[in-house]
Amino acid sequence: MDKKRSNKLVNFVTNPKYIMVLATIGIFLAIYLFGAIIYGDKGFTKLRTFAMLFVDNAYIGISAVGMTMVLITGGIDLSVAAVASLTGMFIAYGTTVLGIDPIVCMVFSIVVGVALGLGMGALVTYLKIPPFVATLTGMFLARGVCSLISRDSISIDNELIDKMAGWKMYFMTLKDGEWVKIKPVAYVNLSVLMFIVMIIIGTYILQKTRFGRNVYAIGGNEQSARLMGLPVDRTKMMVYGFNGFCSALAGIAYALYVKSGWNLALQGGELDVISAAVIGGVLLSGGVGYMIGTFFGVLLKAVIPCLITFNGTLSSWWGKIITGALVLLFVALQQIVMHGNLFKKKKGNPAVKKE
Repeated sequence: MDKKRSNKLVNFVTNPKYIMVLATIGIFLAIYLFGAIIYGDKGFTKLRTFAMLFVDNAYIGISAVGMTMVLITGGIDLSVAAVASLTGMFIAYGTTVLGIDPIVCMVFSIVVGVALGLGMGALVTYLKIPPFVATLTGMFLARGVCSLISRDSISIDNELIDKMAGWKMYFMTLKDGEWVKIKPVAYVNLSVLMFIVMIIIGTYILQKTRFGRNVYAIGGNEQSARLMGLPVDRTKMMVYGFNGFCSALAGIAYALYVKSGWNLALQGGELDVISAAVIGGVLLSGGVGYMIGTFFGVLLKAVIPCLITFNGTLSSWWGKIITGALVLLFVALQQIVMHGNLFKKKKGNPAVKKE
């Protein structure tokens, strides 16, 4: 029995589908352990510090859920940050300038985000425009509308937004028979809950539904998926529409985080979202990826700036440099895993005759 269990464990660890996710989790744990050893006495291991990794990066994680699905299909979306910025502008301008109820602004933003996602999906699916070009067009469109609304930053002055942004769920501990807040105070906010819920929803969709299986099939080989009679076009449209929804939801989370809207907000944010998914083990060529990997990819991206902050002497740009190195490392690892897997398949192919 022990030998069977060990063989199962070895097969699991060496499975090309799981290597990338396990590598992400392993590197995150190694970096976190490094921080705990070096900066443990400065509060790095405090629950508050760990919770802030989620609070400060929830909007990236929410958007990364949609991006993960797009990448699994073999596509890409460069418009996610621009759509999130547009959402923030809708909320800020609608509530502060026009006096519209913030819930109406949020619903309108989500509808626009989904519509933009479906529009870009149609360009990719039916007009056969490369995803890079189609979503770049969407990015320019969203940024242009942001600038038409206002070129100045608009502060959000609304009581409901203040309540939503200020809502916190504190971590408690039992002391002398009473529940008290953990010191230093640690909490998660509404944006973190949205991030966790979206990870759970994304995991369920990919692992437990026919739609999720279609997503993997399209990313593995779109032509084969069509020959098998799978609804390729409809699935791709739904994936881009879902990604538009995630982008708008990320924009709501970011608006609650900064309580303002700005036409230049989140510039370059699409690269943060894509890198979080890639570091999380999503294959750029499509067909492989898991939401749990994206979850740890977001945390891995978040812990690096945290270490730099605790160091206190390094420039914040080191965070970008290390993130770039991680992306390069994971892309290289993807290529090694892919070629190694293909080589094994060819080597064991009984149809290949020896001369």
